[in-house]
Amino acid sequence: MRTGIATVCLSGTLKEKMQACAIAGFDGIEIFEQDLVTSPLTPEDVRKMAADLGLTLDLYQPFRDFDSVSEDLLAANLRRAEAKFKLMARLGMDTVLVCSNVATAGIDSDDLRVEQLGQLAALAGDHGVKAAYEALAWGKYVNDYEHAHKLVEAVDHPNLGTCLDSFHILSRNWDTAPIEAFNPDKIFFVQVADAPKLSMDVLSWSRHYRVFPGEGQFELAKFMGHVVRAGYSGPVSLEIFNDVFRQSDVERTAVDAMRSLIWLEEQSAKWLDAASDGETGTGAAGTRAPGRRRYPMELATLPQVAEPAGYNFAEVRAADTKGLETVLGQLGFEFNGRHRTKDVQLWSLGHARVIINEAAPADGDDSTVGTSAGDASPATAPAIGALGFDVASPVIAAARAQQLKAPAVPRKSQANEEVFQGFAAPDSTEIFLCQGTSDGTAAWTSEFGEGLEKPAAGPSAVIDHVNLAQPWQHFDEAVLFYTSALALEPQPFAEVPSPTGLVRSQIMATGDRAVRLVLNLAPLNQQRRTYQEHIAFAVDDLVATARDCKARGLEFLQIPANYYEDLDARFGLVPDFLATLQELNLLYDRDADGEFLHFYTATVGSVFFEMVERRAAYDGYGAPNAPVRHAVQYDHLQHR
Repeated sequence: MRTGIATVCLSGTLKEKMQACAIAGFDGIEIFEQDLVTSPLTPEDVRKMAADLGLTLDLYQPFRDFDSVSEDLLAANLRRAEAKFKLMARLGMDTVLVCSNVATAGIDSDDLRVEQLGQLAALAGDHGVKAAYEALAWGKYVNDYEHAHKLVEAVDHPNLGTCLDSFHILSRNWDTAPIEAFNPDKIFFVQVADAPKLSMDVLSWSRHYRVFPGEGQFELAKFMGHVVRAGYSGPVSLEIFNDVFRQSDVERTAVDAMRSLIWLEEQSAKWLDAASDGETGTGAAGTRAPGRRRYPMELATLPQVAEPAGYNFAEVRAADTKGLETVLGQLGFEFNGRHRTKDVQLWSLGHARVIINEAAPADGDDSTVGTSAGDASPATAPAIGALGFDVASPVIAAARAQQLKAPAVPRKSQANEEVFQGFAAPDSTEIFLCQGTSDGTAAWTSEFGEGLEKPAAGPSAVIDHVNLAQPWQHFDEAVLFYTSALALEPQPFAEVPSPTGLVRSQIMATGDRAVRLVLNLAPLNQQRRTYQEHIAFAVDDLVATARDCKARGLEFLQIPANYYEDLDARFGLVPDFLATLQELNLLYDRDADGEFLHFYTATVGSVFFEMVERRAAYDGYGAPNAPVRHAVQYDHLQHR
């Protein structure tokens, strides 16, 4: 699949955008008119620079408000078009995007549009240019891609075709199946964009909230599947209008964009396979039916991996580890010693393992799993630095992540030490892939102290979920990253009230919920590394665990009495049980599937811990209790 991106997607100058696109690995670009108009580069400069960078110049855009106009305005539009065609010749470009009229259209007549588009096509032919006509979702008379295609077919000129843009099609909920019947020679260009499903006018939605594929809720794989089946083989190009992307680092955004197309290519191939299986069936033992059709556009796939089987460990970095050691001990974790060659500690409770990174230098050389990439100086206050996941094949999973542009994280290993496959997530948390075992043990624990061949005796516990704060400019990038690289599925997001505003919370999880990762959008006035994050551990009996923790002197997050009055009003709990909850500062939730008990520790640096008990099939996180936690933590932060 030939990949492309419109320069409007990125921040910076035209030169910076082109360089970033080349670094990210794009095949070509669309030149957005404003980027050229405001650039000191001449068209000849841009043409040479593209050639030097190995980029093709695929589309000049946009040419607006051409059709459905009076004769005098048509003459002006043709004069404007000829000027652009001459400019394109200097750029060495042969395709221009022509948008359906939204501003000056005054005559609703398909016959007139066919006549006027015919004149444009003839003029384009004279200049060796092709015009790709696109139905804007808010077009005055033409806002349906099938309508636009019918006009193109009626003109019947080799220099006029259509542009299919996923946003303009899917935002209007148009059926994409008719694309398959289009003459592929008349599909001149394909643009893709994803978006969250919002209730607002489509123009504002388009101009501010488009995102890269995999970061929204559109069925892009289905859209692309129909495009491929139609026989299209040209560029698949991103056209994203997004306020955040236009303010973010240009090279990083370009890499995120390229990752999204790699992911989309794979998802489209899977959709085509599934659709073909549904039509032709599969043979014995799941083998494919013979004679599977090949298409002009070849779609590449990535190394296939299963979703993670669970958390292997969580790492917290801290220059001063005393506070963390105290809290983990009070929670019932056992100290399993220091690493034999690195300045790190291992603490465990059942199958829940926490590594405390004592040194955490900026280059990461002396860490068990490295320090967070991008931190300019060593961490001081405790912060979550890395997560380990159990996977069936760490090498294959790491190869997939690297093909998805995830930067590798090196880790020095000496003889007889576990070799971890690692890469950095968008928020700089380091992700390590570990060989899972059927009994939940980890071979690398033998590198600490006397070693742990089996989990320590004591309460059964696992890491239930981890909550990570995300920088505002990389939130969508993180969702795509964990979806594509770790096969986690995004769940419906929620917005939780806090004293500093609404906190957007995006849950990522495996199908069996063995891994639950919660991404929170950190408030703008707080840096990611000072915003509170936490690790939650699941136990079988939270009340007994809480009593043991209290006996060890654990400082619980103090829950106000008003909460328990409200809890009683909502659920009508047995008085003795309600009294126990209040005595131990436990929070409670219940739904049709089960019950949820949990408590929080005080915060150490930017990290706190949570203990949870899930009863029956409860699958949530105690969302009604989140505002209480935020308010208490905020009050504590203000008065400490």
